[in-house]
Amino acid sequence: MVDVFEEVEGQLRAERYQSLMRRYLPWVIGVGAALLIAALGYWGFTAWQNGQREKASIAYNEAFDALRQQDESKAFALFGEVAKSGTPGYRALALMHQGGIRLTAGATDEAVRFFDEAAKVAPDPMVADFARLKSAFALLDTAPYADVEKRLTPLAGEKKPFRMQAREALAFLKLRDGRLKEAREDFVVISQIFDATPGMRERAKQAIALIDSGSAASVAAAVKQSLAAPAAPPMVVNPEAAAPAGEAPQ
Repeated sequence: MVDVFEEVEGQLRAERYQSLMRRYLPWVIGVGAALLIAALGYWGFTAWQNGQREKASIAYNEAFDALRQQDESKAFALFGEVAKSGTPGYRALALMHQGGIRLTAGATDEAVRFFDEAAKVAPDPMVADFARLKSAFALLDTAPYADVEKRLTPLAGEKKPFRMQAREALAFLKLRDGRLKEAREDFVVISQIFDATPGMRERAKQAIALIDSGSAASVAAAVKQSLAAPAAPPMVVNPEAAAPAGEAPQ
């Protein structure tokens, strides 16, 4: 009798399992298929990204070679192609190069537009700040005080990578506009602060001497001296976020 009960119970258990399988098997298959599609999609997207990055690298190097050969017209066009179709890091670098070429040609407003666009597309905050600094430097000797100050002040914060370059530029901006007392105070700080480079300290001392001597006629020359291009951002692990080692964006 016990065997009969066990047999019946086994049949009922089997029917219950079959019922559960019929009910949930489509869901199990659907979830498995979704996971497979997601995995294949991720693999495909990663492969596409790597391909795009490689294409952008080749195009960028061709443009930079043209720039080194002083063929600025060809370099500008090639950088333009990278800026349109490259990955974000190479797009930012290409736009900065285009801005540098236009700045050299005296087209300041156009150069600023390229620098500003580079800051928008840059995938790394340091590269974005570098583009913003180049934009502010391009305007330092011509734009209204308020416009340049608005660009430089956010870059001069304590934790910003180019804070000393921005602070020096702000000091020269004040000197340019005749705010001699404020400028002198800034230059005194720069001449003594640990973060300042030797070149910054020397320029600060010269500016202080200029202010103390009352040689206002030399202000324009001092401002032009301050317009030397800032150093390129340090090399980082992500090749999309900075120029290759030894290379400074134009």
